[in-house]
Parts: sequence; C-alpha cells; structure tokens
Amino acid sequence: MASPVVPPVSILDTDLYKFTMQQAVLHHFPDVQASYRFTHRDKDVLFTREAVEALKESITHFARLRLTDDERSWLQATCSYFTQEYIDYLAAYRFKPEQVHVTFVPTSDDGRLGHLNVEAVGPWVETILWEVPLMSCLSEIYFRVVDTDWSYDGQEESAYAKAESLLNAGCTFSEFGTRRRRSLHTQDLVVRGLIRASNGFPGKGKLLGTSNVYLARKYNLTPIGTIAHEWYMAVGALKGYEHANAIALTLWETMYPNALLLALTDTFSTEVFFKDFVLNPEQARRWKGLRQDSGDPFIYAPRAREIYQQLGIDHREKTIIFSDALNVDKAIRLKQQCDEIGFISSFGIGTSLTNDFKSQSTGARSKALNMVIKLASVNSQPCVKISDELTKNTGDPAAVQHVKELFHL
Repeated sequence: MASPVVPPVSILDTDLYKFTMQQAVLHHFPDVQASYRFTHRDKDVLFTREAVEALKESITHFARLRLTDDERSWLQATCSYFTQEYIDYLAAYRFKPEQVHVTFVPTSDDGRLGHLNVEAVGPWVETILWEVPLMSCLSEIYFRVVDTDWSYDGQEESAYAKAESLLNAGCTFSEFGTRRRRSLHTQDLVVRGLIRASNGFPGKGKLLGTSNVYLARKYNLTPIGTIAHEWYMAVGALKGYEHANAIALTLWETMYPNALLLALTDTFSTEVFFKDFVLNPEQARRWKGLRQDSGDPFIYAPRAREIYQQLGIDHREKTIIFSDALNVDKAIRLKQQCDEIGFISSFGIGTSLTNDFKSQSTGARSKALNMVIKLASVNSQPCVKISDELTKNTGDPAAVQHVKELFHL
C-alpha cells in the first residue's frame, strides 16, 4: 500500500495564477495580513483520522521546497511578465508550515471519521501560495486512504479521447485541473494524453497549455493563468466594494500593462462587474477579454456582446474564457455559440480531466472532493465572494449581506 503521506515535488507544482497574483501582492500589498479557510461543500463526505494525520505530516515537507536554479532560468525565459524583483523573491521564498492549522472534528462514535478544518494565516504575500498545493495534497491523500476503489487504468487514453473531440470541434483549450486532481500522477497522465492528441490532430483546434507550472516545464507547454477571485475579494475588503472591480483591474494593469489582461467578472456577480466596466471604455478596450466562472454560461456571451456594443468596441476582437465545471460536451456547445456570436473562445477544463474516475466494484462515478480554499480575511477585514450563483456565497454572512445590499443583489 502506498504511503498516505504526499511529499511535494516542486514549488512549481501549482497553478500559474498563484505566482502572477503573488507578484501583484508583493508590488501593491506587501504588508497585508491574510487568512484562508477550507470548505468542503458535501457535508456527507467524511475524512478519516488517518487522512488528517497524513495531511499534517505532508504539510511539514513543504518547508524544504525552493525554486531551483534550473526552474528559475526556465521561469525567467518562459514568463517575461515576471520582474527580476519577483524572481528574486520567489527564489528566497520558503513555505512556513506553522502558518497552516489543521484540525479534525470527529463525528463517528469510534472517533475515526469526521470533518476537517484547515486555515492558513500570515502575510498575504506568503500565504497566497498555500491554497492550490493544500487542495491537491488533500485530494491525493483522500484517494489514497479513504476512497481507494479506483485505478489509473485508461486515464491517459480517456484524456486523449476527450482532447480528440475538442480538437476536432475546433476548440482552443487548456488543462486546469491541479486543485482537485486525484493525484499528480493522474494529472501527468492526462497532460500526456492531451499532448499526444494535439500532435495527432494539427490545425483543428489547439491545446494552449496547462495551468500547472511544473508540468508546463516538464512537457515544454505554455503555463496558462492570469487572475483569480481572491484579487477582487481582497481589493473590495481593503479599498471598499463600490468600485472594487474597477480598482482591481487598474491595480492589476499597473503590474501587467502588456500581458495577462483577461478579466474575471463574477466575484460580486457579472452584472456588478459590467457596471464598472462600461464606465471606462479605454480600459475595456485594452483588456483582451473576459473569463466566465459561474452561473449559466450560455447567457454569458450574448450579454457580453451587448456590453461591448454599448462601449463601441468590436466584440469579435475579444476572447471569452470559460472555466466553470466544464466537460467536453459543454465546451463544444459553448464554442458553437461563440462562433455564431463572433467571440473568440477558449476553455479551461479541470476536474473532468484530472478527477474522472469510476468505482472498480460498482462502475458508478467516483466523485471528486467538492472543496475550495478561499481567502477569508485581509487585515482582519472579512472577504466575500458572491458569484453568479447567488445562493453559493463565500465569506462572513454579515459581510456578504452588506455587499448584496450595496449592489441590490
């Protein structure tokens, strides 16, 4: 039996947007304190005490990670938007396991099964790197210790078949599955399958790359990622919510004037985002496009076209990236819609690539963990996320209510 402990392999084994945001935090908010909090949405899924102890042990191994000289050279050559100051900071960066607090809350009579609480607390510029590896580590441990009724058989072939369908439909897509992957080995198999399909079907669609920086380096792919909800959440808490979206875009643009200008629109709902967006046509013109990450994706492109037309901007020059719970069928249908409307489309596909398994004993779907780790506070101010699914709010209930009342949601 494999050890339940999952030691990390590289500081680059995370999603690119954690590094791009860390650079922006280092530049704009170097002294801000932050906390992150784990949530598992399916309350009927329980963890074992063994799994929680394995997570605690795994976290201690992060202290030995550092950016190697070869990784540094590759990062500088590949990601020209990283400054020398940031590369130096990342080279000196070390994870501090004492920032992470893990507790087990038993619910079974024998004390073996229960719920899990995880919190990371410290300077924002440091704790920002914990989210993705903590989630991927916990997922891998869960499927080593708790749910073991599955195998790796056919994973690379399945990824190949999915990529073949996407490529034949003309889809441009990236692999986004680090956070909820079944394991690093799964993600590696998937990326290999995607590359093989991409090489076999040239000219019909395109594999843009992977969000995982470690695998991008390993397989000579482009690391993909820009900005996540926590940037907008923190700006709202620190600068005020009324024009948080506009302030977040402006601060980001000062860090990245010529790259990574794809706006995530749904932190406080997309309609709230658009209210700020239409007030600054020149900024809207400079940003290359939008990312859809919650709500009904099929109403998104028609609404975005209305906004660009209102601004006098040709929407056919803009990109929409879809990244919310995508599978192959949904991506292909969204591609067809965007083609009809005139948007350039792209797709970030995650869990349906890196955690698509069946039970060996029953053949039923072996479900991925339905979890998030979200920014909970900055400088003791609670952070909130409303999104386009207004029933799925994240954050302090009083702060959520305040933001919803402010925006009449």
